[in-house]
Amino acid sequence: MAASTSASSTSNAAADSTHHLMKQMRSHEIAIVELNNLSSSRAVYQKNGNIFFRTTAQKATAFEQRQLDATKAKLRQLNSP
Repeated sequence: MAASTSASSTSNAAADSTHHLMKQMRSHEIAIVELNNLSSSRAVYQKNGNIFFRTTAQKATAFEQRQLDATKAKLRQLNSP
């Protein structure tokens, strides 16, 4: 009985992690699309920790793309047997 309970809780934790990573991916994808719609001369603010820093749209887009790639890698690692 205890083995089936721990197996189901492990399964729920994996499902929660997958769901969380999917939400992060979607958030990064939306940020990239929004940043691509701004003019190249427009300044944007990027959150680093608890502080916002002024940067360019190109730098913010590159940062979001790196974050998206890292999130996709985590998701692949979680889903691989």
